[in-house]
Amino acid sequence: MMEKVVHETNELPNGVMLNAYPDSIGRNLADTVSMLKRPEFHNVFSLFYILPTFFNSDLDRGFSIIDYDINKELVTEKDVKDLHRQKIMLKFDLVLNHLSVGSPQFQDMLKHGDFSEYKDFFIDWNEFWEPYGKKDENGIVIPDEKYLNQLFMRKPGLPILKVQFPDGSERPYWNTFYQEITYEEIDIEDLAGIKGLTQEQAENIAYIVNSAIANKKDINEIDLEANTSYKEAVLDRVKQRRKYLGQMDLNAKSEGVWDFYRDTFKKLRHYGCRIVRLDAFAYLHKEPGKSNFFNKPGTWDYLSQLKSIAGQYDILLLPEIHSEYGTGLHEEVAGEGFPIYDFFFPGLVIHALEKGDASRIARWVNDLQKKGIKTVNMLGSHDGIPVLDLKGSGQEGNNNEGLLSDDEINEVIECILSRGGRVKNLFGPDGKKISYYQVNATFFSALGEDEQKMLLARAIQIFMPGIPQVWYLDLFAGTNDYAAADHGGTGGHKEINRTTLTEGDIENGLKKLIVKYQLRLMHLRNTSSAFNGELEIKTPETHLLEATWRNGETHVRLKANLRDYRFTIDRKEEGKDNNPMSFA
Repeated sequence: MMEKVVHETNELPNGVMLNAYPDSIGRNLADTVSMLKRPEFHNVFSLFYILPTFFNSDLDRGFSIIDYDINKELVTEKDVKDLHRQKIMLKFDLVLNHLSVGSPQFQDMLKHGDFSEYKDFFIDWNEFWEPYGKKDENGIVIPDEKYLNQLFMRKPGLPILKVQFPDGSERPYWNTFYQEITYEEIDIEDLAGIKGLTQEQAENIAYIVNSAIANKKDINEIDLEANTSYKEAVLDRVKQRRKYLGQMDLNAKSEGVWDFYRDTFKKLRHYGCRIVRLDAFAYLHKEPGKSNFFNKPGTWDYLSQLKSIAGQYDILLLPEIHSEYGTGLHEEVAGEGFPIYDFFFPGLVIHALEKGDASRIARWVNDLQKKGIKTVNMLGSHDGIPVLDLKGSGQEGNNNEGLLSDDEINEVIECILSRGGRVKNLFGPDGKKISYYQVNATFFSALGEDEQKMLLARAIQIFMPGIPQVWYLDLFAGTNDYAAADHGGTGGHKEINRTTLTEGDIENGLKKLIVKYQLRLMHLRNTSSAFNGELEIKTPETHLLEATWRNGETHVRLKANLRDYRFTIDRKEEGKDNNPMSFA
């Protein structure tokens, strides 16, 4: 364990947060640290959200955690200490809902089965649903319709992964998100000991099995032709050689899981963590008859416990919650004293710039101020551009009005898709698509790769309430990476916005005005005391936006035209050049 990093203050800076993977810039985190030491980045960032390939992981670009030890291929203890010396606070993910199949806990269960100390660490699907459904022909408990119809799905089909126990039994475990099963080719030695099987038959069977594996066919559907009588025994040998990848849901009713959370908070604090993003927390609480997405009151109970643990380490929790604006769920989370991710902001910015209409952004800012909601906002991110979040709600008793109408949301979606974006959908229990979830694209490409639009989008973000989080690729005006998206496999749509930048890319980027101007805006936000004061938003006309931050005699003011994308910033700060900032 590295030496504990101690912060000099309990207050979060009202500055700018960088967001990147350890290897988004160069080969490893050291290359990003070197970039941040350049004079162009002096006082630009106060925080750094390092995505979870910082830890040991194996799937979903880091969000399938094996353990929370440092990934030594990408990160060193020196990197973390260097960031602390630059007075950059760190933000990490705690992936609450799941751990990797490759985690020590799950591997122990696969090895020791019912005798594993981690037997109850994960959720046996059949044990959970047995009182509320019936087994199908494959031995999977299918919940009764009244329960099944309530489930909120992140992928088609039941959220399960079948794994083999030491006693040979196959058991389904709850798997809300990604999974992957691969089979190794077999040879005749792998079939040795099957009663009555000749070497010639073994050679023929091995050829058929390996052909099926190479062509990615369903192993259970293999036709062994004249050797069908050996199928059960052969499949048993084949399945002994399979490998799993998957994000296995944790059983939050197990005290062992809570011990694991406590140990993880302690470890993150030692890395210098100041903010923990609670990834997928809304899926953690599970109960028959509920959607298993932000079940109430169970989820509130879990958040309360987590807040108490985090408080012991002076860590601020940032629950990651995607929900329709009309449900008011974001207000409930904020009302419990948590800051929230502003997933509404990116879509609002695109709508504002495409329509030349500042009214929806102004309404949202007033909403935040009136209700005292604290946020972290962004334009682009490691994930997609949210769209579902902007919707109203058809649920009885909720505010039906959205931040945008359904037609306006569809216009935003179609705009991004027309510029090369990719989509991620949500599914119902029957596997049918029920909604767009997000659109994947770089924010620059989503704006039609218009530099003036991108610059104005950044200026608006810098003047928004909350902590502005900046995706590294947006800073360098990155464009859609179609080749990466096409070859990315499961979740490949996300790779469209995850291009690794080389040292040469950084050198060339820092010569471009779009990059220089963004750095000036971020430096202003990160250093001006005005942003510690009060914000006033005005829309003199629909297409005009004025945002003024005042703190005593200090102020900074943005005046923007959303039709021609031009803007000016004037400021008054004691002891500083108070001339208007020029971006021409």
